[in-house]
Amino acid sequence: MAPLDPERDRAILDATMELLSEVGYDRMTVDQIAKRAKASKATIYRRWAGKPELVVDVICRRFDMDAPLGQDTGSLRGDLAAIFRSLCEAVERKHTLVIGLSSTLVSNQELARTLREHMQAKDLGDVKALLGQAVERGELAAAVDPGRLFAVAEALVWHRMIFNGPPLDEAFVAESVDGVLLPVVTAWAAA
Repeated sequence: MAPLDPERDRAILDATMELLSEVGYDRMTVDQIAKRAKASKATIYRRWAGKPELVVDVICRRFDMDAPLGQDTGSLRGDLAAIFRSLCEAVERKHTLVIGLSSTLVSNQELARTLREHMQAKDLGDVKALLGQAVERGELAAAVDPGRLFAVAEALVWHRMIFNGPPLDEAFVAESVDGVLLPVVTAWAAA
């Protein structure tokens, strides 16, 4: 990627985000992005190989993918609620874009492949540490795979967002933690 003036970069990413929301991926063109950003197509193509790379850059850079997931609250339930609440906040920030792209990701393998290649694996070190502290406090019988926990938590949040819609409020957090996450994690640790 060639360096670009930060203001020009921001204008192009903003225009891409706006157009994705307005017309969707399939109907959005690099010409439209260039016009909205007041940039030339050559400027865009110097920085991004094409529309898929530009959209992936919007997804990866516009949303804080590496925000801490939770904090030590002193209890397993509190830690799970903090992790789940952080996940809900992250999904709320990006849900419109991801929902809008979901059908395109199924039908456009080039975009899906580009996204998979550029998405970094989520760092679950903080989740692993919180689960380890729960073991030390005697709340869990053994260590639990943080990736497995995160996959279940993500599935709950995305299911809610896609099929029921917002809000991802405190009632949803409590219901998910008390009704699913806490029992599942406890069972995994006991197995």
